[in-house]
Amino acid sequence: MRLGVLDVGSNTVHLLVVDAHHGAHPWPAHSEKAVLRLAEQIGPDGALTEVGADALVAAVTEAKMSAARLTADDVLAFATSAVRDATNAPQVLARVREETGVRLQVLSGADEARMTFLAVRRWFGWSAGRLLVLDIGGGSLELAAGIDEEPNLALSLPLGAGRLTRDRLGLEPETTTAPSAQAVTELEEYVETTLDPVVEKMAEADWDRPVATSKTFRTLARLAGAAPSGKGLWTPRSLSRTGLRQVIGFIRHIPPSKLAELEGVSARRAHQLLAGAVVAEAVMRRLGVETLDICPWALREGVILRRLDQLEPATGPV
Repeated sequence: MRLGVLDVGSNTVHLLVVDAHHGAHPWPAHSEKAVLRLAEQIGPDGALTEVGADALVAAVTEAKMSAARLTADDVLAFATSAVRDATNAPQVLARVREETGVRLQVLSGADEARMTFLAVRRWFGWSAGRLLVLDIGGGSLELAAGIDEEPNLALSLPLGAGRLTRDRLGLEPETTTAPSAQAVTELEEYVETTLDPVVEKMAEADWDRPVATSKTFRTLARLAGAAPSGKGLWTPRSLSRTGLRQVIGFIRHIPPSKLAELEGVSARRAHQLLAGAVVAEAVMRRLGVETLDICPWALREGVILRRLDQLEPATGPV
């Protein structure tokens, strides 16, 4: 079957269409995204701005047309922290449904962590043993740990790169000055305080293989020396805490407008990189993780795999 997943995230609205069936590897047939940075479109009152809502409706409309053109048999549409945390979320969701016909399912932070964990488990397999999975999105940080396909622990914190960039650093893609040392220090202190209760809970877990997903971790790994995307999906990639500290050491002094010139850095997300790096370093250090393996599968693939699991398996000779 041809299955589409529409991911309304804190940074992008991403449509991924795959060809797959029960028990099969889902092979991408089409991918398109619109960069909306909804996490940065939240007003002082906590509501998604009218400009943000307009952009969301337009992006969902375009994605729906693409899915129809590609003859997707089913489209799974969901939204994460930016929409979930907006004070006007019910009104925004109702507007999207009325104007596009698409009903967005809002995932909780714990659901995000569980779906991402499933994707990582399927990618690395049972030989990976007990997994720790970290995912830094635009609006939140997800953590999950366990030995099965369902994690024993699934947590979410408001430590997304986009959210922190907006609330703590005040950077924009076109910003031509690096953040002040005081702003970075205050961000680090806030991240440490927010992590405190989670570190205590994670102490109950144990893992054999720490893994990271998301664009933020992939970009940080690339800057630390991991293979570029052109080397292919199957090339092993990792991020060490030593390499990450070196990356932070130079990007904290570079304005976003210049960061965007670095190989592997998205121009539209360059201003979020420092905040994401601060979160990544803090959580690795607090959990005692020296090196993270980078997994190319994440939330979208987890949603697809869960849907495929619900299909009837193909019949064959007994």
